[in-house]
Amino acid sequence: MNTLDRRAFLKTALAGAGAIALPWFPKSSLLAATERRFAANDLVTLGKTGLVASRLALGSGTVGVDGESNQTRMGVDNFVRIIRHGFERGITFWDTADQYGSHSCFREALKYVPREKVVILTKSNSSDAGRMKQDLERFRKELGVDYIDIFLLHCMAEGNWPEKMKPVMDVLGENREKKIVRACGVSCHRVSALQAAARDPWTDLILARLNHAGVAMDAAPDKVTPVLREGNRNGKSIMAMKIVGVGQLRDQIDQSLNFVLAQGFVDALTIGFESTQELDQMIRKIAAVRV
Repeated sequence: MNTLDRRAFLKTALAGAGAIALPWFPKSSLLAATERRFAANDLVTLGKTGLVASRLALGSGTVGVDGESNQTRMGVDNFVRIIRHGFERGITFWDTADQYGSHSCFREALKYVPREKVVILTKSNSSDAGRMKQDLERFRKELGVDYIDIFLLHCMAEGNWPEKMKPVMDVLGENREKKIVRACGVSCHRVSALQAAARDPWTDLILARLNHAGVAMDAAPDKVTPVLREGNRNGKSIMAMKIVGVGQLRDQIDQSLNFVLAQGFVDALTIGFESTQELDQMIRKIAAVRV
């Protein structure tokens, strides 16, 4: 046997021996290797905005109405402790709104957190262009920032909102061009508003209510998910809220997280916390998701 034949023989023999020696893996193990895993501090790109933030956003609007929420009711120092705790664990996405009265809390947190390390989202209920200009300047002062990463029209509930809100959208669009606002979008509270957002070219991000049980949603999950999937195909970043169904799904958080993250079109999700323990528990639960 010449040298070349000997090498070929040894190569074939070793390959065969390796095949015989390979352990047998059950089908379930092979499937497990293809499971998708998630982390609250995964860095995700939000649609076509170019913004990169953590998968989990720190919400501040639990029972948020009339300029206050459960987060602000606990006092600035207590809520800032939760914000800083989250940042130390890689939560770099902050969700606020005028309606929640939480701007001042995030301003205080920015004394301890570098501005460029976080993505700040806020919302306005203003439907008048003049008031929106005032809101934008006031929000920047209340937050203590030069620019706002994401600015949303809050609680759109009509299918014709792109026509009705055009003067307000023009204000935000002009400031988006100036980089005072980095991205624009809407939070929706009716499926007709979601449908309009999915197709509207001005909209960069859609904040939508989503959970497995349809609790506090715009419509049943099988009605909402196709609309959000269309928005995602059209380049919109999809951000989910009401994962815990306004507290009604506290004992079904695992099912809700699995449902939301299994959709494949959700970039980020926002949840409000009232203690560092709640936040840590959610981080663990997100890490346990397998889809």
